[in-house]
Amino acid sequence: MKNTFKAFLVIGALSIFNITAQDLEEVIVTSSFVSQEPNGTLHVIDGNEIDTSANGSLGEAIDDLLGVSSADYGSAIGQPVIRGMSGTRVKVLDNGMINRDVSALGPDHPNDTDLNNIQQIEIIKGPASLLHANGGIGGVINIVDNTISKVDFDESSFKLGIESQSVNDGESQDFLYTDNIGGLNIVLSHKSSEFGDFDVPSGAVMHEEEEHHEEGEEHHEEEEEHHEEDIGFLANSDYELESTSIGISKTGDWGYFGISAKSLENLHGIPFHGDGHGHDEHEDEHGDEHGEEEEHEDERIFAKTDSDKLDLKGSFNIDGSIFSSVDYYFRDTDYELVEQHAEEEGHHDEDEDHDEHGHEEGPTTFANEATEFGYTLNLADTSLFSQKIVLNFAEEESSVIGSESFMNPVTSDETTIGYFISGDYGLFKLDAGFRLDNIERKGSITTHEEHHDEDEHHDEDDHDEDEHHDEEEGETVNYGKDFDNRSFALSLTRDINESLSFEIGTSLVKRAPTASELFMNGPHLATQRFEVGDPSLDVESSRNVEISLDYNHEGTYSTFTVFQNNIDDYIYLHDESEEEHADHDEEHEEGHDDHEGLILAKFMQETAEFKGYEFKVGKFYDLGSGMLDVSFSRDETKASFEGSHTGFKVPRITPARNIYSLSYTKDSMMFKLLLKDVDKQNDIGEGETPTDGYQMLNARLTKTFDLGNSNLSVSIFGKNLLDEVARNHSSYVKSEVPLPGRNYGVRFNLNF
Repeated sequence: MKNTFKAFLVIGALSIFNITAQDLEEVIVTSSFVSQEPNGTLHVIDGNEIDTSANGSLGEAIDDLLGVSSADYGSAIGQPVIRGMSGTRVKVLDNGMINRDVSALGPDHPNDTDLNNIQQIEIIKGPASLLHANGGIGGVINIVDNTISKVDFDESSFKLGIESQSVNDGESQDFLYTDNIGGLNIVLSHKSSEFGDFDVPSGAVMHEEEEHHEEGEEHHEEEEEHHEEDIGFLANSDYELESTSIGISKTGDWGYFGISAKSLENLHGIPFHGDGHGHDEHEDEHGDEHGEEEEHEDERIFAKTDSDKLDLKGSFNIDGSIFSSVDYYFRDTDYELVEQHAEEEGHHDEDEDHDEHGHEEGPTTFANEATEFGYTLNLADTSLFSQKIVLNFAEEESSVIGSESFMNPVTSDETTIGYFISGDYGLFKLDAGFRLDNIERKGSITTHEEHHDEDEHHDEDDHDEDEHHDEEEGETVNYGKDFDNRSFALSLTRDINESLSFEIGTSLVKRAPTASELFMNGPHLATQRFEVGDPSLDVESSRNVEISLDYNHEGTYSTFTVFQNNIDDYIYLHDESEEEHADHDEEHEEGHDDHEGLILAKFMQETAEFKGYEFKVGKFYDLGSGMLDVSFSRDETKASFEGSHTGFKVPRITPARNIYSLSYTKDSMMFKLLLKDVDKQNDIGEGETPTDGYQMLNARLTKTFDLGNSNLSVSIFGKNLLDEVARNHSSYVKSEVPLPGRNYGVRFNLNF
C-alpha cells in the first residue's frame, strides 16, 4: 500500500495549499478528451430526466438510447450493454472514477450505483472512451453528481421525493439538502426504496429447459399443462435499497477541494439461480422429482450488498507557462456482496446443509477492496491545441469465499499514463490520445476432486448424510500475470456547412483479462455453469472504426453512425457440446462428476467482429402553445466469430430495435411517449435459442406547480402499457425471467 501513502502525501499538500489560497470565482469547463462537444458518440442524460422517471436499475435508465441496452437479471440488476458489449468492456464510472464492485463476477450482481442526486449521466461510445478508463472496448458510462460541489451554493435548498409503483407495490423516498455554511459547501442526500416481487404479463410462463423424462405421455402432458399456467408474479424479484452520501467542499479562484463519503446497502432476491435444476437427468437420481421441485419453490435465494466509498477530489489552478491546472483524486472502496439460501417458514430441516447436487446452502461472499488515486495535468493552451497528461494508480483485491467459492483471492495493481491532445485547425478538429497501462494480477487455482460412491451415498447406516460425497482439495498453483497495454485513439471532425458535420474515428484499445477470466474454477450458479478460467489468456486487442454524420437545420435533425470493431483474442465463455455434457452426465451416474451437474464452460479466445449502425431522425414543431418533438431511431449490432469458429455468432447480442418518440413541452408541463419495437433475435450463438420480438410502450406526464417559495413536480408514468410478454435476449436468464408487466406509478418532488 505504499502507493496509497504517497497519494495521501501529495493530495494532502495540494489540499492544504488550496484551502489557504484566496477565494475568487471559478470557471468550469466540461470536456471529453480535452474539449469536445456532445456528438453522435456522446449522449448526455439530464438529471431531471432521471429524477422524474420510475426508479430502476442503471441499465433500465439508459436502455432507450441508441446503441445502448441492458442485460437484466430481475428488476434489481440491469448491467449496461453498449454495441453488444458488457461486463468490464463497459466501464461504469462514478464522477470520473471506476466503480470497483463485483458486477463483472456475475450477471446477477448489480452495479454499485446510486441514481439519487444525479446531475447527468454521460454515455461515451467508441474511441472517445479512451480518456476515461483502460480497457473500455465497448464504452464508458459516467454518473455525475454534485456531492463534491465545484461551485459555491448561493442559498440553501431541500428536495423531497416520493414515488409509488404498481407492478411491484414499490415505494421510494429520497431527499437532498445543499447549503453553504461558513464558506463550505454541504451536500447531504439519502434514498430508501422497497419493491416487492414484480407482476409479469398475462401469458408469461417459465420456460425451463426441455424435459427428458421417460415416464410416458401422461407425465409429459402434465408437465405441459404446468408450464402453460400463468405465473402471475416472479418470485424472488424483490429488492430494497438504502443509500446515504455526504460531501463537503471549498472553492475559489485557486480551484476546489472536497471530501465525500457514500454508503449503499442493497438487498435483492435472485429470481433464478440455476442450482443445476435445468439438467433434469439428475433429478431421478435423487428420488421424488416433484417433492424436490416443491422444496426449491419454497427456497428464498437473495443477495445483500454493502458498499462504502471515501473520495477526496480537488483541482489546483497554476496558470503557469507550462501547466494551467492539476486535477487530483483519491478513492477508497470497500464492497461486499453476500449471496444466501434460506428456506421459507415451515421448510427448515437440520439435514439441509447441502442441496441435491452437493452445494452447500451457506452464504457466499464476493468481496472487493480497492484504493485508487490519480492526477490530470492540464497543460497551458496554445493557439493550436490543448493538452493533458493523465496519471492513475489502483490497487484491488477480489475474492469469492463460501459455498459457491469459484475463485481464490486475486490482487491487481494498475498503473496508467496517458497523453491527450485536441485542436481546431479550421478545416477539421482533432482529438487524439495515447494510454500506457501496466496491469499486474496475482492469483491461484485450486483443483478439486470429487469421489462419489453410490454404495456410500445410499448407505445411511455407515455414513452420515453430510457425507454424500467426499471432496478432496487438490493442488494449488500460484500465478503472476503482467500485462503492458498500449492503446490510442484518433478522431477527426469537419463541419461541411452550418448544418452538416462529418466525423471519423479510429482506435486500438487493449483490455487485460479480468481476475475471473484468468483464475475462475468452480460452480457459478448464476450462469448455470461450472466455469474454468485460463491463466494463459492474452490481452484483447480492439481495432475500432466509426463514421458519423450529424445534421441540424431549422428544427430538423438527424445522426447516422456506422461502426466496425474487430477484436483479436476476444475472451468468451465456451460451453461444452451436448455430446461432452452427456459424457459428464454418464460420469455423474457412475459417481465421478467433478462439475456438479452444471454445464462445463471454459474461458477461451477467438477473433470476433462487431459491426452495426445507429440512425436517428427527428423534427421540432413550434405549435405556438408548446413545442413538439417527434423522432425515429434504429440501431443494430451484428457479432460473429472468425478464425477457427468462422460462422458462429457471439451469444447474447441485443437484436435490432426501432424507437419511436414523441414529446410535448409547454411551460411547466412535459409529456413523453416512447415505443420501443424490438426485433426477433435469430442470430444466436452456440446453445442459445431465438428470442421473440416485442413492443414496449412507455409514457410520462410531468407538471410543475409554483407554490411561492417552493415548487412541486408531479410525474405520472406508465411502463409496458401494452402488457407485452417480453424477454431480453442479452440476459442469461431470459427464459426464466421475463420483463415486468404493465406498471403505473406516480412521483412527487417537492423543492424549497
